[in-house]
Amino acid sequence: MRPHLPVNLVQPGSFLTLHYRLSGPDGADVVNTFSDKPATLSLGTGQLAPAMEQRLIGLAEGTHQSFTLAPGEAFGERNPDMLQRVARSLLQRLGDPDEDYAPGDVVQFPTPDGQGAFAGVVREVGDDWLLFDFNHPLAGQAVSFEVQLIGVL
Repeated sequence: MRPHLPVNLVQPGSFLTLHYRLSGPDGADVVNTFSDKPATLSLGTGQLAPAMEQRLIGLAEGTHQSFTLAPGEAFGERNPDMLQRVARSLLQRLGDPDEDYAPGDVVQFPTPDGQGAFAGVVREVGDDWLLFDFNHPLAGQAVSFEVQLIGVL
């Protein structure tokens, strides 16, 4: 008789080695590690959205599964307050003064403490301003999440 080996299950705080794919409602990949080396992460540290982490809790090492998250579940609902007009003069001070911006461009902004950055997407271009959308690109949208758990510690 072979000894029964315990199966490692994902729990809050687990350290995971996994492949995962995240795609929006159009099916286009936002992140896909399946064709490269797997990701390593700790649950509860903000590396995955809480709704995605919840889907992993209780899954066994070796599991390969796909989930669909409802619109807004993974990255919140779209927030109209996250649409902000930014003066062109401020953009010229922060970046390249000769930069031409067009709708759809992604622009990085420094955080107030200067230690990080956040991105905004240009939605409109005015004479002396640009309208930026600081919502997550998948906010308010359904998201597909595929995961293959390689290791659970």
